[in-house]
Amino acid sequence: MKATSFDIAYRAGVSQSTVSRALRNSPLVNEETRLKIQAIAKELNYKVDKNARNLRSQQSHTIALLLFEDPSIHDAQINPFFLSMLGSITKACSLQGYDLLVSFQEMDTDWHAEFEDTNKADGIILLGYGDYVHYKDKLVHLNAQGTHFVRWGAEVKDMAVTTIGCDNLNGGFQITKHLLDNGHRQCAFIGTASRRAPEFNDRYRGHCQALENAHIAINGDLQIEALPTEEAGYNATKELLSRNVKFDSLFGACDLIAIGAMRALQEQGLSIPEDVAVAGFDDIPLANFTSPALTTAKQDTFLAGQLLVETLLKQIAGEKPVTLLMPTKIITRQSSGATV
Repeated sequence: MKATSFDIAYRAGVSQSTVSRALRNSPLVNEETRLKIQAIAKELNYKVDKNARNLRSQQSHTIALLLFEDPSIHDAQINPFFLSMLGSITKACSLQGYDLLVSFQEMDTDWHAEFEDTNKADGIILLGYGDYVHYKDKLVHLNAQGTHFVRWGAEVKDMAVTTIGCDNLNGGFQITKHLLDNGHRQCAFIGTASRRAPEFNDRYRGHCQALENAHIAINGDLQIEALPTEEAGYNATKELLSRNVKFDSLFGACDLIAIGAMRALQEQGLSIPEDVAVAGFDDIPLANFTSPALTTAKQDTFLAGQLLVETLLKQIAGEKPVTLLMPTKIITRQSSGATV
């Protein structure tokens, strides 16, 4: 016959509630008892009835991961930076005993009212760039209805939203300082620098801060708007070249932009890094395989996934989590002229 938690309790000489806590790794059960109970459960080939557990707790033990639609990406492609984070989130959920429901959301749908309200998920992780001005009102709605959620991105300072992100401001500063330290004085920035893209805007602000610290005047002609795609980086760099303004280095607000920029520069017969040094942001896997390999600011996607899941579960448990910003790490490669 199929073993039950009562069978384990009888063998272990404890109550059934103690068995339940031990199998959830509850700190209320001492380690010796917990290990004894888990060993008996393994011996009896006991499996937790998730449906029964969920009915008792009124929880789905599922986290919803919502990837924002990015209007700059064709054919529902997802930025490879977020794909690498997806793997980390999946593993973190598994370690916590949660299922992960992944959904690709169109901005014009009512995704903000679909998940926790219908008991599809106990909480939501919001992932993706998107247009902040477009989805800001939905964050307000999530807050108003008491939904458990955490988002990846830049810190939201005009409302109480729990955010996990990287220190984009300092990352932008460090990348530009790296270019300056390698002798470059005319640094272009490719990427949207506005409140619609707060991550990119913070990187641009860090870029400008590094220039100001080096007593270099900000030249508006060296900043070109671009969405986070190779195509946008390519077209923006072609526009930059058409302005006939001198530049000896280029900072792409993300790696995809920088990769597109490299192609545009090389098509014009410019050598990287001899004529123009190039740097990006994210450290997607492809960055190490461009020609030349791309210098970039690395965001730790493995740690990011862990923090997103852990922070959301704290929120679900009733704790008041705080916004966390992770440091970036500059990865120097051949595209910036640095010695590797």
